[in-house]
Amino acid sequence: MSTILIVDDDTASCRTLQLHFRTLGHETLIAHSVDDGLNHASTASPDLIVLDIRMPGRSGLEGLPDFKARFPGAGIIMITAFHDMESTIQAMQRGADDYIHKPIDIDELDSAVNRILANASSDNKVQMLNSKDNPPAMVGRSRKMKEIFKTIGLVADSPVTVLITGESGTGKELVARAIHRSSSRADGPFVAVNCAALVETLLESDLFGHEKGAFTGAVSNQPGKFALARGGTIFLDEIGETSPAIQAKLLRVLQEKEFTPLGAKKVETTDARVIAATNIDIEESVRNGRFREDLYYRLQVVNIHLPPLRERKGDLLDLVQALLARINREMHCNISGLTLEVMECFQRYDWPGNIRELENVLMKSAALCAGDTITPDLLPPPLRCCKEKHQTSELDRPLWQLSLEEVEAMHVQRVLNACNWHKGQACEILGISRPRLRRMIHHYGLTPPAGTNDDLFLEEESGDGQEEQWNSGGP
Repeated sequence: MSTILIVDDDTASCRTLQLHFRTLGHETLIAHSVDDGLNHASTASPDLIVLDIRMPGRSGLEGLPDFKARFPGAGIIMITAFHDMESTIQAMQRGADDYIHKPIDIDELDSAVNRILANASSDNKVQMLNSKDNPPAMVGRSRKMKEIFKTIGLVADSPVTVLITGESGTGKELVARAIHRSSSRADGPFVAVNCAALVETLLESDLFGHEKGAFTGAVSNQPGKFALARGGTIFLDEIGETSPAIQAKLLRVLQEKEFTPLGAKKVETTDARVIAATNIDIEESVRNGRFREDLYYRLQVVNIHLPPLRERKGDLLDLVQALLARINREMHCNISGLTLEVMECFQRYDWPGNIRELENVLMKSAALCAGDTITPDLLPPPLRCCKEKHQTSELDRPLWQLSLEEVEAMHVQRVLNACNWHKGQACEILGISRPRLRRMIHHYGLTPPAGTNDDLFLEEESGDGQEEQWNSGGP
């Protein structure tokens, strides 16, 4: 079988993984620091390295380039108890083969190990990410979002075009900006164009520029967005709304890297990296002849699909914290948190407007809030109705009629529902350990409500790094 090196300062975690890998027939070694791991690897020449990010001395991210340089044939899986986009992107760009959060899902780990060992001869080196001063604008710990962060890390420094799909309000421009910020073009311009905001003639001028006198009102030469985006990235939002004429010109830019401004005779060139986005079913548009098939295939060399908020409710707490932190800064308010009832309303609501709607709700609630906590009465009627529709008969009974066990069971159920059954987050709020929470769920026979995404609570994601209360401490 294979040799696996585990580099982690957590002795218990190392021992657990060692026993697991040995039962699968792998030879397993343990190190508790980057330098110790490099020494072990020099002797053992491992086929796979499981590398923790946070350790005393050099971090796993700092040591990752050394492992890749000295042992290029070894696969590397990064593990961490912290959930943030920047670390995921950095790990993937510095050459990690996968990125897994603690507590480790054994099935996910085994799948990654089997895949990496089966493709041990492949070389997937990616350049190092340039560090940035600005924190990431995207947050999320659901499995779908972690896969998106990995993809961003893998494609950021590649010149290929990227097509981002998803419903309106899911954050497609944030993905485009994350790709740009994580690439070697980060010091260049990021130019965004809303293709649905302008009529065809104005959009053509906006994209490709025009010469003086090209049309009525063209009083001077104006460069287009493709010219302004040289050395950087151009983001074509709502690309599915463009006309056939614009689509033909965009195809030429993608194929030949050249364009002609309106009224000009000289052809210009551009090296801008193209990222496009759409909220329509563009494959259906291709089938119906509304969108050019050749342009579609040029655009979607890599496709990133953003799930709607209703399919990633496990990210609600992280999103609320990040959005409230920004709202506090921009509106000069001091909202420190929200009630459990508000989070229950958020979990029950389907969010047709996605993250944009969530931000709007939080902004309105913050503006109307007289104190420092958002309460259900500040929510718009559709969200309050969600709470009223799900009131249970037990909650309508006076507390003095309930036993201590009934009160405890009701509270645990409410916290789990508010977290969309993310057990790590529920443990943080309840102030208990995971084993105790599991015992309580079994003892009281608690079950997730209908419609809860099984993938979210079966994933057993970590709550490390989260606050014990619903607060706006940032992602």
